[in-house]
Formats: sequence, C-alpha cells, structure tokens
Amino acid sequence: MSLKSNFELMADYNQWMNKSIYDAAAKLSAEQLSGNIESFFGSIIGTLNHILVGDIIWLKRIADHPSQLQSLNYVRSLAAPQALNQILYTDLDSLLAARTKMDGAILSFTQELSNEVLASTLYYNSTKGDPYAKNMGHIIQHFFNHQTHHRGQASALLYQAGIDVGVTDLLAGIPDE
Repeated sequence: MSLKSNFELMADYNQWMNKSIYDAAAKLSAEQLSGNIESFFGSIIGTLNHILVGDIIWLKRIADHPSQLQSLNYVRSLAAPQALNQILYTDLDSLLAARTKMDGAILSFTQELSNEVLASTLYYNSTKGDPYAKNMGHIIQHFFNHQTHHRGQASALLYQAGIDVGVTDLLAGIPDE
C-alpha cells in the first residue's frame, strides 16, 4: 500500500465517520448540542466546530505549499479561523453543509497527492506564529489523526447524551481482498 492510497482510505473514513457523527447528532435538540458540558470544547457543537477549524487551519497551510494543489482552491477561499475553539456555525445544519463541502475537498485533495508532494517539506507557522518545517506526509497523517481523535470525543459526548454513533472502526471501511 502506498502512502497516497493510505490517505485516500483515510479521506473515505473521514467522510463516512463524519456522516455517522452528524446523523447521530441530528437526533439531539439544538439545546442538547450547544449545552455546556464538561469537554475540551464545551459542547457537542463546539467539538464538531473544532474539527472543522482544525481542518481549515491545516489545509490552508498545505494550500500554501509550492505545489499549489488545485483541489485546495476551496480552502484558499475560506477565512482563517481566529481560535481553536472558534464557533464557525452555531446550528447543526449550517455546520453539516460546511462539513460536507470540506469532506469533498479532502477527498479531492488526497486524490491529487503525489509521491513528490508527500516527500516534500511543509513550511508553516503555528497559530502562535512559531515557524516549523515538517515532512508533508507526516503532516497529513497528523491531519487525519487529529480528526479521528476529536471525533472520538464527539462520539463519547453523543453516547453520554444517549445516542450511539454505531461502528467507528477504520477496519469496517477497509475493503476485503
């Protein structure tokens, strides 16, 4: 398996799990979604917003790479989030629409990746302004790991609210040979 095909698998998994999470979240009221609970981002909607915020931050950094991947044109048009806990959308329908569009961009992005891009260095500044230079392939692995980590938190918050997201294992999306 190539690194590119691994990231294509992760993009498919990302889309599938986001659909599952949002389908589960839709069973709750707006008050239940935005209600203050003990969690890193204060609420279920806060956690879902953080995942999108993280995606935008990382993909905007990647969009600045000299390869200028065309699949990231949509991301280039987005405003940069101002904080990791920024609430971009207060209602689930608007957040779902943005999430769906982002997931399509992520699928296109992984299809456009090349071995050359994956082996290159990404130069970027952290949200605090600190400069970094890291391997692009490793950055993309972190990008997908970040989503999975916080979707796990969202899944747990939904479960605590009485909603079971269902199967969440990557294994379920790996095709049989």
